Amino acid sequence: MRVEPFQIEQQETTNAYLLSLSGELDLSVVPQLRAVLEPVVHQTDRELILNLKDLTYIDSTGIGIIVSVLKIRDGLKAPFSVQNIPPSIKRLFDLTGISAYLTEGTENKA
Repeated sequence: MRVEPFQIEQQETTNAYLLSLSGELDLSVVPQLRAVLEPVVHQTDRELILNLKDLTYIDSTGIGIIVSVLKIRDGLKAPFSVQNIPPSIKRLFDLTGISAYLTEGTENKA
């Protein structure tokens, strides 16, 4: 079984910061994700969107990062949404209880 390397594609529009995640989000790639999130997570002028369409795996560390972003954005009263959550990851979000706190965006928002 071939494992896709973790990648982050960044897009910036007048309305949003869009981060498309692909591959496996686990402890080993958290520094890479944090480095990309750091400059935009506190920016309140645009929505922050995570597109998970091509994410194949997420561990508890990855979920923790999403929860951290959720808390920061909520505290700043800044919009944050998650798009295209794969069914297996959606199930994990449901089991851990974070689905209730996530706003699921639509792909044409950015």
